[in-house]
Amino acid sequence: MKEHMSFLETLGNRREQEAIGMKKKFYGLIQNISLSHNRTHAVQLMLNFSAISNVDVVPPSIFDHLPYLKAHTANALTPSFKMSRARNSVSVVIGVPSVKREKKSYLFETLKSLTDNLNVNEREDCLIVVFLAEPNDQAFVHSTALDINKHFSRHIESGLLEIIAPSSHFYPNFKSIQPNLGDTKDRTIWRTKQNLDFCYLMMYCRTRGRYYVQLEDDVISKPGYHSTMKSFALNQKNPNWFLLEFSQLGFIGKMFKSTDLPYLIQFLAMFHIYKPCDWLVDHFLWTRVCRFDKDLKHCRRSVSEIRVRYKPSLFQHIGIHSSLKGKIQKLKDKDYGKVQLHRPHSNPAALVKTNLQVYQKYDIARAYKGETFFWATLPKAGDEVTIEFTPPVSLQRLYFRCGTIEHEDDQFYNTTVEIKPLSLDNIPADLSAELAANKTSDAFFIVSKFQDGEANAFISPKIGKLHSVRLKVQMPSDKWIILSEIFLKPR
Repeated sequence: MKEHMSFLETLGNRREQEAIGMKKKFYGLIQNISLSHNRTHAVQLMLNFSAISNVDVVPPSIFDHLPYLKAHTANALTPSFKMSRARNSVSVVIGVPSVKREKKSYLFETLKSLTDNLNVNEREDCLIVVFLAEPNDQAFVHSTALDINKHFSRHIESGLLEIIAPSSHFYPNFKSIQPNLGDTKDRTIWRTKQNLDFCYLMMYCRTRGRYYVQLEDDVISKPGYHSTMKSFALNQKNPNWFLLEFSQLGFIGKMFKSTDLPYLIQFLAMFHIYKPCDWLVDHFLWTRVCRFDKDLKHCRRSVSEIRVRYKPSLFQHIGIHSSLKGKIQKLKDKDYGKVQLHRPHSNPAALVKTNLQVYQKYDIARAYKGETFFWATLPKAGDEVTIEFTPPVSLQRLYFRCGTIEHEDDQFYNTTVEIKPLSLDNIPADLSAELAANKTSDAFFIVSKFQDGEANAFISPKIGKLHSVRLKVQMPSDKWIILSEIFLKPR
């Protein structure tokens, strides 16, 4: 009886798929006929429809692996929340799945690291998709999205960052899932949902760029990670590689070609209840290249040809409290190396001074030379950092970045970036008028302001050489200051 019922269900599913297919084709036929002004052409369209209506072969789809989706197909595959500028055709799409954590959330540290460690060109060639995988907690989804938009507004606006959340209809009734692999029911449900989260995120991202990289919401990155990954992918000797790994841990820093994602998505969906995602990826690779008539050594060698590891690791795991309730995991990637808290640059010769109260040995002169970061206590209105060039220099760009992974809120707030040209005599009238609108009382000109811990400005060559650059605090703050990057690019 059970087998008979299963057969009837399969038969019903097939008839349902046939009906859906017929409906789509019929609507297409009606549209084409309505657009056709040729009677003969309209008749031919109807004959063609009659010929293709008799479908004897129905290929399986993801709906066979997730049959509960059929009851809510449209709703299940439509995000319940979406904040997007629809950026596409980038080189690298990064998926960051995130859930509500019982203890500490690391999401903002992760996003800050990912965005800070991209240069201007990399930011134009990347898309970071934050997947808030709490389908039954819309309050969490909306509040988290608002916080991300508040802290990373310019990256949301530019299209670098976008946020989605899945519909609850994409998931089964988890209470009906039976434990397996010796795991508890809670752990089985946790890893089952995680597999489905990854399927959804991959399906959403797979048409947006050339490569897809899977991350977690509790990692930090190295500067230039985007260009390093892209270059490594483009220079692979074996064009048939399937997986490039930029971290040795779990499902962190795993790159796939977007064109390969449909195979992986189907595989994860097929076995989503039975094993965790990293195990399933291993099984997929073994199935793809290993032979039964060869030994394990041959299998591993074959897998290594399509699964390639990059060293040193570009991503480090920083989380301690897992998304699985009660689980502690102090995992660290030993190939990542020491976390660098500042980014050094070779800046033009200058006398650098400040009236801010410096904390311990983290003074501004050493920070300017790239030896460490600058750290100061509570700033007051009128406090400043002044950089006097010796000799004066023509600059192309100014860039300042605040905070570290350990103290992300220690940054300049309500602070302007100002320049003082060596001479105003040769500046064109139109540019001179623009500068005059942003002139301070002591003959400096405001060219930028700190926003979300960063300040950036491109300097017109018509301004000529600069005498100095100044960071000026306009209002007091209850936060300390860390200046972790100072980059003054000469022309």
